[in-house]
Amino acid sequence: MYDAGRKHRMKLAETRDGPARDDLASDIAALAPWFHNIDLGGIETAPDHFLGDYPRAKFAGFAHALPRDLAGKSVLDIGCNAGFYSIEMKRRGAARVVGIDSDERYLAQARLASAALGFDGIEFRNLDVYQVAALGERFDLVIFMGVLYHLRHPLLALDLIREHVADDLLLFQTMQQGSDAVAEVPEDHPFFMPGTFEKPRYFDDPGYPKMHFIEHRYADDWSNWWAPNRAGSAAMLRAAGFAIVANPEPEVFLCRTAPVPYAQLGPAAVYPTKGEPRA
Repeated sequence: MYDAGRKHRMKLAETRDGPARDDLASDIAALAPWFHNIDLGGIETAPDHFLGDYPRAKFAGFAHALPRDLAGKSVLDIGCNAGFYSIEMKRRGAARVVGIDSDERYLAQARLASAALGFDGIEFRNLDVYQVAALGERFDLVIFMGVLYHLRHPLLALDLIREHVADDLLLFQTMQQGSDAVAEVPEDHPFFMPGTFEKPRYFDDPGYPKMHFIEHRYADDWSNWWAPNRAGSAAMLRAAGFAIVANPEPEVFLCRTAPVPYAQLGPAAVYPTKGEPRA
């Protein structure tokens, strides 16, 4: 496996001159393409990103919603990609940062970027969101950004995060489509409109929680399966046991763990762990 940190445990000043800079540029190129544009001492990993200076420009729109001082806190970055958010949380003083992703090239990028910037203490592991129980610990802040819409089973993922790793805060983001409106919905939906045999009209409201299923490719990506509307994202978070404390951008939600609705009536996860499988 590519050793992302083999030559880059150095100060940023050293990457600006001579062979060290050339080596870093060569290693960045060897791991291309990059989805995260990260400035590694004057060398950008994806300077021609189709979204511009991504994700730094996006982070600037909601960075204020997160605690500025994470001293003593633990952070889990699910779907960490090249490690931009893992690094940013380390910049804020987090004591422990773990980034997980199922793509080894992304993990190699993350190791290279963190080492080049002097953040060797970040741990990167090959795990996906459905495997978070394997970590065996809870984190003060869980970052779950840009992942939900790639999943075949998105609500299960949120259930597992709540059940196994989220101890306090969750930073969540997903691609959304449809209305940004949020409709008021009843606590108990009637089967028919009162006095009729007509279906309830709530579901036709643009602001009703919806998940749009993408059968074919979206933006030339076969792994884009879901696009909730804004109300749908919020409703799923609440259903999984997260209380929304801030919504600084339509796609971005900062949440706190809360009681899981209806937990007293049965398990929230569709496939909860129940011990060893039968022979």
